[in-house]
Amino acid sequence: MINRLAVFGATGDLCARFLLPGLAALCARGHLDDSFELVCSDQDDWDTEQFRSWAAEQLDEHGDELPAEARRAVAGAARFVRADVTDPDEVAAVIAGEGPLAVYLALPPSLFSSALSTVERCGLPGGSRIVLEKPFGENLDSAVELNQMLAGMVPEDAVFRVDHFLAMATVENVLGARLVNRVLEPVWNSAHISEVEIVWDEDLALEGRAGYYDNAGALRDMVQNHLLQLLCLVAMEPPNSLSERDLRDRKVDVLRSVRPLSDDDVVRGTRRARYGAGRLNGSVVPAYVDEEGVDPKRETETYAEVQLELDSRRWAGTTFRLRTGKALGSNRKEVAVHFKPVPHLPFGSAGEVQPNVLRFGLEHETVSLDLMGAGAQVRSFAPLTLTAQMTEPDLPPYGRLLLDALSGNAALSIRGDEAEEAWRLLDPVLSAWERCLVPMQEYPAGGDGPPDTSAEHDESADAQR
Repeated sequence: MINRLAVFGATGDLCARFLLPGLAALCARGHLDDSFELVCSDQDDWDTEQFRSWAAEQLDEHGDELPAEARRAVAGAARFVRADVTDPDEVAAVIAGEGPLAVYLALPPSLFSSALSTVERCGLPGGSRIVLEKPFGENLDSAVELNQMLAGMVPEDAVFRVDHFLAMATVENVLGARLVNRVLEPVWNSAHISEVEIVWDEDLALEGRAGYYDNAGALRDMVQNHLLQLLCLVAMEPPNSLSERDLRDRKVDVLRSVRPLSDDDVVRGTRRARYGAGRLNGSVVPAYVDEEGVDPKRETETYAEVQLELDSRRWAGTTFRLRTGKALGSNRKEVAVHFKPVPHLPFGSAGEVQPNVLRFGLEHETVSLDLMGAGAQVRSFAPLTLTAQMTEPDLPPYGRLLLDALSGNAALSIRGDEAEEAWRLLDPVLSAWERCLVPMQEYPAGGDGPPDTSAEHDESADAQR
């Protein structure tokens, strides 16, 4: 267990909302001892006392459910060192000390390369680990370059490309539901499942994140990492074990089985949009292009949808639809597995019968199953939903990821080849969007998202043929 953590980008939103509360949760559960060292760094002209005061405020706001003693311990243990990640002397002062440490880059992806180059020049003690936030790079070329840099610094099992979705309790239940329950595994294939939706719709707008988001967009921010990781867990073949190698091998198999997207596929099977002015949760929201810090010339999308097909024995014929959007009227965050209808109904005119849908709630730890039950009239049917609330996990997602990084358990981190495969899938989408092959749609804040124009695309294609 590594007992030293250095965080670059420590005054940012990620550290305030997730890393500090995650460390406090570890402290409350007894995973950190009195010798734990926390060195926090950024370019702000602060001293340690200023940082500790700020950290205490952030913990009170974002970790108020945690014991006050644990919050005070984490804030009090922090030491602040001002540093520019491109300056070797300043970075050396951050990582100086005895024994191995975990270096956490809570930075925008555009700074990863320069930060890693500086850390490499300073030298890391043997046994150290490097933790990088998503997205890992900005495209395939940058991901390959980062992997090459990391390979020259530390072994692959010391690199933690973290995605907090993989540490969410509900996500782990996706694997548990299908691999442990005999009733599901035999029907977990294209013979019984018509479509899988992986959705992260937010009723939040930009929330002051223009500095990062306007350089990323919905596809890079959510689809390339979070949603593709969920796709891997839903579609993977059963691993021999949940060990680091077995689990990550099966995830890579899924990504390699995704049918490559041509320009025509991107036009037919993807959508991009950004929100306009509207009302959200009772408040007036400006259009995305009018948000502070946004450059309209970037053509950054706040909504992205991608339809994928897998060329594998298990999934040939099933559609996988990945979708995310900001400033939407609903807060829908789930994996929805749509089963095919039964081949025959012996009841005559039984009214509308809906196929079954198994739903994994991604935010509130629920699993539900949409069925058809007996209706009020003879031989009639009505929708029936069975819902289960899952047990609250003992650690929040970032607490789990930090514990894994400090203890060296890489099973839930993303392997280098996996990161490259994810970009290989979506680089064609980025390329087609940059060439404006898919129009930028608009939807009002607080609405349902952009209109579905897939039928228009199909009619246009038919007319051209």
